[in-house]
Order: sequence, then structure tokens, then C-alpha cells
Amino acid sequence: MRPALEPGDRLLVRYGATPRAGALVLARFADGTLAVKRVAYAATTASGRPGWFLLSDNAEAGVDSRHRGPVPEDGVLAVVRLRVLPRSGRIPPG
Repeated sequence: MRPALEPGDRLLVRYGATPRAGALVLARFADGTLAVKRVAYAATTASGRPGWFLLSDNAEAGVDSRHRGPVPEDGVLAVVRLRVLPRSGRIPPG
């Protein structure tokens, strides 16, 4: 799949919004890394907490839940609503 975002894109996000499958989200992995990833589905973490299985649009280059496991619900910080710059517009669904 072709990535929906390019380096340098500026995004409008909504903190506290509930993610859904196919949405792009701002997430914090357990090591503190912030990343924009696509929600695949609701999942359970290794500790039994509810969470989300997140994927990279570019599977060959990205690190995601296939490598690090599901992200806990509180690790998904915001849902991406729009790309603001350099080219405005809605983000294509996954």
C-alpha cells in the first residue's frame, strides 16, 4: 500500500477521539516512540489490557504492532482528522 503521508506533512489531530479500524492515529509505543500508524483492529495487549493493533502503510519500511505488539488504549493519543500542509485534504482510508 502506498503511504498516505509524506515526511513533513502537518496534521490536524483530535486528542481523546475513539479510533476505529482504518483510521490513522498518533500513538506512543512502550519505548516512548511517537508514530502515526493505521488502526487494523481492537486487540488485547500481552498484559491483558485492551488496546489496538496498529500497522504501517508501508509494511516493508515501518515498525508497527507486528514487531512490538498491540498498543494499549491509553497509548493511542489522537486520531488524525486532516492533512493541513503541504497539501490540504482528507487522509485516504486504509
